[in-house]
Amino acid sequence: MRRRDFIASTTGTAAAAIPMVGQRRSVGMTDVARASASLNQLIEADDRQGGHASLASSALKARAKVLELQQRNAGERVRRALYALAAEFTTIAAWSCIDLRDLDTAQAYLHESSTFAGLSQDPPTSMRVWVNMAMLAYQRKNWPEQLAAARAANASPAARRDPFFGSMGRVRLALAHSSLGDLRAARRALGAAQENYRKAADERRPRWTAFYGPAELNHLAAIVLNRNGQPAEAEAMAHRALAKLPTEFQRNRALITCQLASAQLHQGEPEQATATASTVFAIMEGAQLPGRMRTLIGDFHRDLFRLAPSTTYARDWADRMRDEWSRT
Repeated sequence: MRRRDFIASTTGTAAAAIPMVGQRRSVGMTDVARASASLNQLIEADDRQGGHASLASSALKARAKVLELQQRNAGERVRRALYALAAEFTTIAAWSCIDLRDLDTAQAYLHESSTFAGLSQDPPTSMRVWVNMAMLAYQRKNWPEQLAAARAANASPAARRDPFFGSMGRVRLALAHSSLGDLRAARRALGAAQENYRKAADERRPRWTAFYGPAELNHLAAIVLNRNGQPAEAEAMAHRALAKLPTEFQRNRALITCQLASAQLHQGEPEQATATASTVFAIMEGAQLPGRMRTLIGDFHRDLFRLAPSTTYARDWADRMRDEWSRT
């Protein structure tokens, strides 16, 4: 067979074997924008009521549509943007599972998300995955892994290039050091996080970063201080966080209130702490409490009955919590 005839015949065979590729419409950035339209809605739903099963399900359905688009013809920029979206949607599903305390499923999703983030070559997306890995390790009480993930977030390209992300990475280091009982290192990292945030320019960043501002920084500082036996400072930080928190962050307001109640309880103010903790249910407006929040409330309940078991307000609290638990 002559070389020219051979090339013609093999080209024709290849085209016949994959007829759909040439016929399917190419994907562009308009398709990316359309696919990402639901992303903000999912993030806003999480801001209001935290992670829940339907949120995770919606995120995975959106990811499936994005991955279907990856099967079409696309340029490198479009492919990377689609992988970033796949990572975003998978991370939302993982975060919902963390909030629900379904930690094994969250771990599986985060592994998938890290693959998509790597393929996207998008630094903020990779940063988000590392932050969530640190949070998952915290929930698992795996302190060495929490520190390793926090260090990875802190060393990421996003953190090196932008003080905003640098602040986010350093506050994760503060939390990891506090988990390991190293208060000096935790305070040092916390100070660096605050300094980096002050240096950050006011510029447009991905929608998922909206949660991170002065309120969240103070909230995380309250967690660090509560965990290291400094409840008076933790209370001050929690009050600052609540004062600065935008109204749309309903779930975060409830979480900060849990930290405030814990700080008050460990200062020997159980009645005030109980009144504070009771407001969590009103803040959530009857929505089901995410598993992570239920854990915090459960910790408060145990500490209250250890410190003031026979008081009227403790018994009233127990009745209220029982009603809320059964209703949600």
